[in-house]
Amino acid sequence: MEIFTAIEHELIVSCQALPEEPMHSPFIMGKMAYSAMKGGAKGIRANSIEDIREIKKTVDLPIIGIIKSIYEGSDVFITPTIKEIDLLYQEGVDIIALDATNRIRPDGKLISEIFPTIREKYSDQVFMADCSTYEEAQGAYELGFDCLGTTLSGYTEYTQGTSLPDTELIERLVKDFPIPIIAEGGIWLPEQLKRVFELGAYSAVVGTAITRPMDITKRFVEAIK
Repeated sequence: MEIFTAIEHELIVSCQALPEEPMHSPFIMGKMAYSAMKGGAKGIRANSIEDIREIKKTVDLPIIGIIKSIYEGSDVFITPTIKEIDLLYQEGVDIIALDATNRIRPDGKLISEIFPTIREKYSDQVFMADCSTYEEAQGAYELGFDCLGTTLSGYTEYTQGTSLPDTELIERLVKDFPIPIIAEGGIWLPEQLKRVFELGAYSAVVGTAITRPMDITKRFVEAIK
């Protein structure tokens, strides 16, 4: 597919800021994505319809769209229900990413129960599985996801403490599955980015290290304490 050709062995920059963060603003995320494009990024990962619409005004790159929503009683918050998927599809994002972990979703179902319905409803949409373990990625592949991401390794309760980027997981997924493996999570340095590509990652997403100045500043401050 043209979308995957465009991002093969290329950098995708995640431009996100949650409501509690200083950079939270569609206008700022639009400028951030434009800056990333000018710097050589070949894809953007963005959160919320408002941010995506703003980014589209000046950026002509494939967009991985998500909507982060918090629902009481569920730890799943990356595109957690069909409501968010409907909105992203209607907006026309190139790839819709959603939590593909084995955690209970807000509707009380597992990804294995809900994704067949999503796949049937949107047969022409490209879907990315945000996973935290090999087993979750295997399940997502069998369900028919178009690409697998290591996005949630280290961020689920049962993977906390995992060294990031999770090169071991990336290497295993590349070896075992014939669809694009997108390395995401904990890539802070150019050397780490180079390494995940050496392991065979199809594309890689870098977010905080590029687009979250508050967190970048914290790392420098901690270094001198």
